[in-house]
Amino acid sequence: MLNRDASLAELRSGKRFDIVIVGGGATGLGAAVDAASRGHRVALVEQSDFAKGTSSRSTKLVHGGVRYLRQGNVSLVLEALRERGRLYRNAPHLVHNMAFVIPNYRWWEGPFYGIGMKVYDRMAGRLGLSPSRTLSKEETMAMLPTVERDNLVGGVIYHDGQFDDARLAVNLARTAANHGAFPVNYVRCDGLLKEGGEISGIHAMDTESGESFEVCAGCVINATGVFADALRRRDDPEAAGLLAVSQGVHLVLPKDFLPGNAAVMIPRTADGRVLFAVPWHGRVIVGTTDTPLADARIEPRALESECAFLLEEASRYLTRDPRPGDVLSVFAGLRPLVRSGHGEKTAALSRDHTIVISESGMVTIVGGKWTTYRKMAEDVVDHAEVVADLENVPCRTVDLPIHGSSGPVVDSRLGFYGSDARSIEALIDADPSLGAAVHSGIELSRAEVVWQAREEMARTVEDVLARRTRWLLLHAARSIDAAPAVARILAAELGKSRDWVENQIAAYTELARGYVYTDPKSRSVRSVPDG
Repeated sequence: MLNRDASLAELRSGKRFDIVIVGGGATGLGAAVDAASRGHRVALVEQSDFAKGTSSRSTKLVHGGVRYLRQGNVSLVLEALRERGRLYRNAPHLVHNMAFVIPNYRWWEGPFYGIGMKVYDRMAGRLGLSPSRTLSKEETMAMLPTVERDNLVGGVIYHDGQFDDARLAVNLARTAANHGAFPVNYVRCDGLLKEGGEISGIHAMDTESGESFEVCAGCVINATGVFADALRRRDDPEAAGLLAVSQGVHLVLPKDFLPGNAAVMIPRTADGRVLFAVPWHGRVIVGTTDTPLADARIEPRALESECAFLLEEASRYLTRDPRPGDVLSVFAGLRPLVRSGHGEKTAALSRDHTIVISESGMVTIVGGKWTTYRKMAEDVVDHAEVVADLENVPCRTVDLPIHGSSGPVVDSRLGFYGSDARSIEALIDADPSLGAAVHSGIELSRAEVVWQAREEMARTVEDVLARRTRWLLLHAARSIDAAPAVARILAAELGKSRDWVENQIAAYTELARGYVYTDPKSRSVRSVPDG
């Protein structure tokens, strides 16, 4: 159970923690699970909601990284493939085996990519999902009914993992709490405590109440992703920047653009990136781009050029060309890339993770990706144990089940809740009115919102519609219509006022409008019925 009041009370109690983690994305939550499962006393603070930033804006893939194999980064691919297999085993309610098809339009592409994917299979070893193979033209068209057929000669099928990133983050927060950690959202780190020149904790502020307090700890882990350099400079104003920020954009289309269960992978687009079109929650995600940015922002926005690029590239491989009016949602995420030189091309910067320990003892972890979050957590907690002079306890997360994974996978719309689905169904059994949808066209019951408020630390309408469920990404315009009902349910659960409800509706509406695609030709917001 995630209980914000209880976690906040423990942080304010003045009791010392072994480790305090700043940042509630994949890296920070993974570190909280790792450290707590070793028996350490752990606190985690997140200034917004869990996975508010990069960790809820991925391509939704748990993968080894075919592009990295092509670049010759064998060690990164090997590590990612191992971690893919472990995550598939430890979170079966959230991670699924998905078939990816590489359509071939030249005679040599079949043997070329076929051999490459066999190497990929071999590297995965016993943790592989399913073997790759070449496909005939007819087999390719059967798996991808809407793939462009002009000059198509065949395809190659391989398998990787697909997941729900924000849902996994929530489940990691619950896993950490189940092992005795105290994670809390909407608590900001405003500064660092020091004794004798060494970091001894953080200054924190509850952004809901405005109350400030101190959290003492043997080690502070900086897991703030694209904002890591900002916290490092609170420790040392002269600290050199570790990160370059890159933006990736995704478009969400109705399912009829790619019917069936297979995804499309294009190994090389015009800008040298890999392009994916991936079925997800009854929609299709198309992405991604790689655009250097000068600085990080909490709510990044897609550039018109990025959206145009994705529409153009998708049109090259789909029989039906997607238009701006077909886009259900557009979202952008920032990648914290580790600087490896002075080049400006972010695609060439390191995707490996890096750990840096400052002179005052703050442990910063940057880089990496969702697939390798567990290994990143293991490495950073190993370092934190040394800094905090803690007992060196072996990592226990290789086979650690993630919350919700117990029991058989639920084959229903509530399946992504895992074993918690039964508890949501019990709420509806006790009060049938909770089984009603919050709004027509939105597959979200009142019971789910109640559950998210009580058990998953949902505090705002955005928390519910953007991360506990994914309606902001699945259909941004339609999610706005659901905001009033969600706000009223949360207000009843959290003891909020009518003014709070109105403010929440307004705030969410403004946010979600930024996810609705704006047709650059008409400069008007357009939305379409969902497939």
